[in-house]
Amino acid sequence: MADLIGHTDSSPLDSLAAAYDAWFEAEGKLIFAIEVKALRELLPLLPKPWLEVGVGSGRFAQALGIETGIDPSVKLLEMAKNRGVTVFRARGEEQFFNKGTFGTVFFIVTLCFVDSPLAVLQETHRILKPEGKIVLGMVLKESPWGKFYQTNKQEGHRFYQHATFYSYQEVERLLTDSRFTIEKAISTLFQKPDEVKEMEALRDGFSANAGFTVIMAGKRPDSEERQQSKS
Repeated sequence: MADLIGHTDSSPLDSLAAAYDAWFEAEGKLIFAIEVKALRELLPLLPKPWLEVGVGSGRFAQALGIETGIDPSVKLLEMAKNRGVTVFRARGEEQFFNKGTFGTVFFIVTLCFVDSPLAVLQETHRILKPEGKIVLGMVLKESPWGKFYQTNKQEGHRFYQHATFYSYQEVERLLTDSRFTIEKAISTLFQKPDEVKEMEALRDGFSANAGFTVIMAGKRPDSEERQQSKS
């Protein structure tokens, strides 16, 4: 694939790509639909063009109309490309794109899998336009789902053994340190793990009881940056 440029080392998810993608058609089908519904709520607010970091097999990008995606896994990128996404093999902390390239960058259940979240968010700030937005789809540490997945991680789960879960406060600090300001949060997935039976309504704001939280943040204005540097 000519456009899968970047790293030549393999990703841990290469060997799990088929199982990962199959989850969306089986036990994850309704969970995925609930998460997509929450993310779609923000789409009218988001400037284009759009990029998804950690695009995986392209399920979210296809459902949301995200044009471009990066990921370190060749196997997953092949699937994303087949779903109509323009893909590149790269990691979020690389200076892969030019400054000010994108209007919005999405991280959908991705931040918990990166090695250096601050470096990734700082690079995101660089590649966003001045009015750009970042959208995070998160399973937060304090939620019932976060606790459930952390137990899976401790038991060596094939997907979650590589994950690091963050609290809302930790995510807020990471965004602040990378010069973003949270503008909106949406909470959903209040049904318990292994008990998801129906679609859910969305709730504005952060809730510790939500299994999935969507956070939208904007780049801090240059004038605010200069003012803070003087103080």
